[in-house]
Amino acid sequence: MRLVLASTSRFRRELLSRLALPFEAVAPLCDETPLPGESALDTALRLARVKATSLADRYPDALLIGSDQVALLDDEQLGKPGSLDNARAMLSAMSGKTVLFHTALALYNGATGRLQEANDVTRVTMRVLTPAQIDAYLAREPDALHCAGAAKSEGLGGALIERIESTDPNALIGLPLFELVTMLKNEGVEVL
Repeated sequence: MRLVLASTSRFRRELLSRLALPFEAVAPLCDETPLPGESALDTALRLARVKATSLADRYPDALLIGSDQVALLDDEQLGKPGSLDNARAMLSAMSGKTVLFHTALALYNGATGRLQEANDVTRVTMRVLTPAQIDAYLAREPDALHCAGAAKSEGLGGALIERIESTDPNALIGLPLFELVTMLKNEGVEVL
């Protein structure tokens, strides 16, 4: 069965390629703005679902994968910073605190209409960071502007982190592979 990743994220493409299955990556049709009063979990799940189902008309016989991540700090959602000023502000606010990263996954079977969803919560405790450390990190890790909370753990961002607690380390990078393997199996796709 055809496999389509509804994402333009190179991080998600790299993660999915680890499963050694052929797939296409296609930009989803999705407005990623959180809805008023929506929790971080609900935002992540809704966006993963919308991403996966948004391509159903173009790929009616495919398995469509959608994923999204929302960072939560002190009940405030942190998305991708998009600018250096926003990244500095996010990292300053996270300094010395624990941030919850909600990474949602949706797998939509275009042929049957079956939708599977899951969410992985990763607890990330940040080191106490000085403004100079934040600036040094941002100068050396330009991809941080495209990561929730500006914390790119798989790169230099690992130096920002004191501890990570997760059931799937891939989830923090943007795609919960452990759960995806189970979902694919439910659709008759064996990874091994």
